[in-house]
Amino acid sequence: MEKENKKLIKNKEEKIEKENKKLIKNEDEQIKKNKKKKLIKKLKKKIKNTKKKIKDIQLRSQAEIENINRRNIQNIEKIHKFSLEKFINELLPVVDNLERTLKANKENNKKLQPIMKGIQLTLKSLFDVMSKFGVKNISEQNVLFNPKIHQAIMMEKSDKIKANKIIKIMQPGYLLNGRLLRPAMVIVSK
Repeated sequence: MEKENKKLIKNKEEKIEKENKKLIKNEDEQIKKNKKKKLIKKLKKKIKNTKKKIKDIQLRSQAEIENINRRNIQNIEKIHKFSLEKFINELLPVVDNLERTLKANKENNKKLQPIMKGIQLTLKSLFDVMSKFGVKNISEQNVLFNPKIHQAIMMEKSDKIKANKIIKIMQPGYLLNGRLLRPAMVIVSK
């Protein structure tokens, strides 16, 4: 009986040892599973943050592209708007000469009248074309002096015109689509 008891005890010990090994194995597996879960959770969080960063970068890039496009469109509009600037600046002395020619004929010489009429019509046509392309003449008198568009070449006392107003235009100024090409040379009242 003692042998049987020993055998029984040994069997029980083996059984307990097997169960202990099984429990240890289960615990190890559980620990591994927990580690994997933590790692998966960590990786998911990293993926989420990375996706967020990518989306942010995409939005910023899209905004930058839109800004570049808007700036390019504005630059192209400016180029179209002011591409005539150099040409108009070269044309202004011709306009000035035609105007001086008309002013020089104060005597109304009858022989020169047809030529003067032709010059007037040419000048009017030239102004019409320039106006179509955004050129504006600055030649108003009795308006307040504006240093942005006028250049005072002289000051004169006047009883008829208030102080700091334009008495006379010596040379007209010109604007191209609101940009000053040449200031008007003026005499200003004191």
